[in-house]
Formats: sequence, structure tokens, C-alpha cells
Amino acid sequence: MALKAGLDLNDLRQCLRLAGGGTLGLFVCKLFALDNGSFFCVYPMLLLGLTPRLDAHAVRQFLAQAVVVSVEVLLLQGLFGDRPLLMLPLVFVLFLHRFALMARGPLFLYGALGAVFLSMQLHFASYPDTHLYDLVASNLVAALLTVPIAWLMVYLFPDAEPRPPRTPSAKDTPSRRHEALLGATIATLSFTLFQCLDLRDSLSAQVASILVLFPMHWHGIRFAGRIRALGTLLGCGVGLLLQLLLYDHYDVLPLVTLLYWIAAFCCARVHTLEHGVPGVGFGALTTLAILFGQYLTPRHDLFYSIVYRLSSVCVAVYITLLAVFLIHRLLNRFSATRHISHS
Repeated sequence: MALKAGLDLNDLRQCLRLAGGGTLGLFVCKLFALDNGSFFCVYPMLLLGLTPRLDAHAVRQFLAQAVVVSVEVLLLQGLFGDRPLLMLPLVFVLFLHRFALMARGPLFLYGALGAVFLSMQLHFASYPDTHLYDLVASNLVAALLTVPIAWLMVYLFPDAEPRPPRTPSAKDTPSRRHEALLGATIATLSFTLFQCLDLRDSLSAQVASILVLFPMHWHGIRFAGRIRALGTLLGCGVGLLLQLLLYDHYDVLPLVTLLYWIAAFCCARVHTLEHGVPGVGFGALTTLAILFGQYLTPRHDLFYSIVYRLSSVCVAVYITLLAVFLIHRLLNRFSATRHISHS
């Protein structure tokens, strides 16, 4: 991916929006000691990072998927929580629906965010000591809080000039089937793996296994896997540097907030230099958000979490790429699911 030579005024304001929105989510989360802090920190990054042109259509997709995912998680865990074999095909159908929407294009944001949110909540809800209603409430509150945060950032740091809309590439029907089946299969395999193993602290790896699927085909995913690993490395390195600067003052919220804003701005700069598409910078932003939102508390620093995040994400990305390659080769054997990039 060719980087921009420098930031224009629009890019600078997007950096300010990303850093400000993510920091405000962190501040509210820590100030009120809210549960599931990763929701409050990651959601502003996702909404502002994936949609540089925030409008009512994007907000409707964001809120709709938050409500739909909450209902789905309640029904799945309430009815089939103790019967994982019955839950598995239902999870596949839910992911297939989302990746099919992503393959078509107009509702890409709804499908992409829904896949991430569903994966995160199923991961948390699978543990017996998780309070399901608290989890769903945290998701809904975080989504409702993210929207005014995003609009506030757009109001404070509006674009200097209109951005051209992104035009999705044309795809034939077999390619759309290929992308939907590939994404749903890998997301379901990820869900299955995290159900079989005790990976409670592997939220970054869980999210990484979904985010790398966003290019929707093998040639894009193998590149996305590499930059996701580099983004995690950058995010963990920045998080480690902040921990060293904080030393044992990680319970001082104003200091944490200030350093987090600086780190988020630097990562957002990398993201905008990559033309605003999910890359190294976006991976670093989400890694920082998970580290500080979920694992930093007044009684717990980040050193162990950083080392564990880095190793688990690298393993998750490697396994995901291997599975994507095998499923990609299998689907391309049939004309009904052969991707256009294979011809």
C-alpha cells in the first residue's frame, strides 16, 4: 500500500476526530468504572475509522446492528448456551447474512460492524460467570454513547472540503457467494476455536480474526493479515511505551487520558497516511483501545496484557490465513463459487 506524502487538512481533522473520540470513550468508561470497557473504547474507533464521511445512513447502520446483535446474543445464549452443537449452525447463518451484505456493498458497514460485535459478545457470553444482561446492556450503552461522541467530533473537527464517496468494485454473483461463504466459514471456525479453548483474555486475537476478513477474498486477506500483525505490534509497542511513562501512576486518570490521546493521534496519523483504509494504523488504534479499555485498571497495569496480546494475535492471524487459503482453494473448485480474482 502506497502511503501519502503528507497530511492534508481533511486528514488532520480525521486524526483529531479519531484521537478525540477514542479518548472521550476511554475517559467516560474509566470515570464511571463501566464494565466491558473495550466496547466504549473500540466502538468510537470503528465508527470514526471505517466511515470518514459520517452521515445519518452510517449512524443508522451502526445503531441497527448494535440492537440486532444484542437480541441475537440473548436468544442464542438463552436458548442454546448449554448446547453448542445446536448453536454452531445458527452462528454460521448469522455470520453468512453479514458477510453477504458486505459482499453486496451498500450495507457493508452494517455487516462489518455486526460481524465484529457478534464475535466479541459471543466470546464474552460463552463463559458461565458472565452476566448476559450486563453484557448486552454494556453493548447498547456503548453504542448509544458512541453516536453523540462521533457527532461531537465531526462538529468540532469538520472536513475542510467534501470527500469523494467510495465506489465499491463490481462483482459477479459467484464472487459474492465466494466472499460470503469464505467470511462466514472462517468466522464460525474462529467462534468454534474460542469455544473449545479457555481464551478469556484473547479478545484482541478474536477481533483480529474477524478484521482480517474485511477485504473479502484471499489476495486481500493475506495482505490484511500481515498489516494486522504489524498494527498489533505497533499498538503493543506504543502501549508498552505509555506504561513505561506512566510507571506506577496508571491510576491517575487525567495523566492516562493525556498520554492515550497523544498515542491515539500518532496511530491515527498512520491510518490516514494509509488513505483511511484498515491497515497498520487502524490495527494499532484498535489494539490500544482494547488494551486500555479492557485491561487497564487502577490496580492492574498492562505489561502482561501487552505481551500476551502480541503473541496471541500473531498466532490467530497465522491460523486464520491458513484456514482462508484452504477454504479459498476449495470454493474456487466450483464454478458457482469461483471468485473473479481467480479467473
